[in-house]
Amino acid sequence: MSENKKLTVVLGATTDPSRYAYLAAERLESHHQPFKLVSIKKGELFGQEFLDLKTKPNIEGVDTVTLYIGTARLTEWIDYILSLQPKRIIFNPGTENMELAKAAEAMGIETVFGCTLVMLGTGQY
Repeated sequence: MSENKKLTVVLGATTDPSRYAYLAAERLESHHQPFKLVSIKKGELFGQEFLDLKTKPNIEGVDTVTLYIGTARLTEWIDYILSLQPKRIIFNPGTENMELAKAAEAMGIETVFGCTLVMLGTGQY
């Protein structure tokens, strides 16, 4: 993987094209960024089967986890998210979870309260 190719985990993936998680996957695909789709729902997007969040799939080499699970529901997945050892976690609007943010920062993981779509669109990804 070249320097600008960062493996991203889209947590809370969906096949619904009106949802931001779908748009983020679509934008990652169009920017040729590698990504994995993880969800409690079954589905397939851009030729990728969703990985089942309930099984806490092991994913190696994660650069970024971008969150699309509501703040309250994120708490049960904190240990899993941290186990992926990402370099950064993006808290998209509506996913702000201070417990996760503090735990991530304590592990040296960068936390970004922002929007993946905006970051990709403005070259800040």
